[in-house]
Amino acid sequence: MISKDMPKGGHIMIIWLNGAFGSGKTTCAFELNRRLPNSFVYDPENVGYFIGKNIPKEIQKSDFQDYVQWRLFNYEILKYIATKYSGIIIVPMTINKQQYYREIIQRLRDDGIILNHYILYADKETILKRLNKRLERGETWAKSQVDCCIEAFNTTITEEKIITDNRSIDYVVEEIAKRSEVTLLPDKRTFLKKRIDRIITLIKHIR
Repeated sequence: MISKDMPKGGHIMIIWLNGAFGSGKTTCAFELNRRLPNSFVYDPENVGYFIGKNIPKEIQKSDFQDYVQWRLFNYEILKYIATKYSGIIIVPMTINKQQYYREIIQRLRDDGIILNHYILYADKETILKRLNKRLERGETWAKSQVDCCIEAFNTTITEEKIITDNRSIDYVVEEIAKRSEVTLLPDKRTFLKKRIDRIITLIKHIR
């Protein structure tokens, strides 16, 4: 159950944006953050990079999600934030293994934390086009994961999809807010300012 010392008031929940690499999770997360005044973006990847820099190469894994420590720490820190922070926590992170989904997302729900999980879903052609726009030419790790992500989101981790093919970022963000029953602030940016903001977000989060 949620701790008794949780702050009173506010809208306390986690919005987890899942999806294949290149599906728009990070862009949507920061667009939500701009339009939800009491919100915070938590990036589980940072834990993976910490682990990678602090473990000898001889025992490193190719995917940081395969470390039990990565899954445990992200579960623990998200639980801590959710029980102390009176606001909305936005988590853009691909989880395509059912076991890892259970160890983090389902475990947080079992603790009584409100967690809305959305799969930003697109077909392979759309995802590859988006990755190419990110200058990921040729065969990259993100591209190598597309098939297993699509397979997982069609078979084992299937709730709750938001189809993003031929949809704008604004549409996806508004759909997430509608399904989560939260109200977005009006977006008063010009088209150019919005475009620049999204490019900056993309550049900052290219790994």
